[in-house]
Amino acid sequence: MAKPTSIKLADELKGRLQHLADARQRSAHWLMRDAIEQYVEREERREAFKQETLKAWEEYQSTGLHVAADEVEQWLVSWGKDDEVSAPTCHK
Repeated sequence: MAKPTSIKLADELKGRLQHLADARQRSAHWLMRDAIEQYVEREERREAFKQETLKAWEEYQSTGLHVAADEVEQWLVSWGKDDEVSAPTCHK
C-alpha cells in the first residue's frame, strides 16, 4: 500500500516539473514517482554490480585465478567467424 510522503523542492525546480508534467499530460506526482522508481532501480543495479565486483576481487585475491585482457580480446574478436575460438580458461 502506498503511503504519502513529502519532498521540498526549490520553486524553480517545482515550476520546471509542473511545466514538464503539463507538456506530457501527466501529473507532477506521476513524474516524481516515476523518476524515483527509475533512480532506485538504477542504483540497486549499480549496488549489485559493485557487490559482484567486490566478490570477484576477493575471489581473485584468494585464488589468483584470472584471464588476461588480451586473451579475452582474442576470444571476442573471433566471435561469429569460422575460426571462432573457445572462451579462455582461468589460470594463475
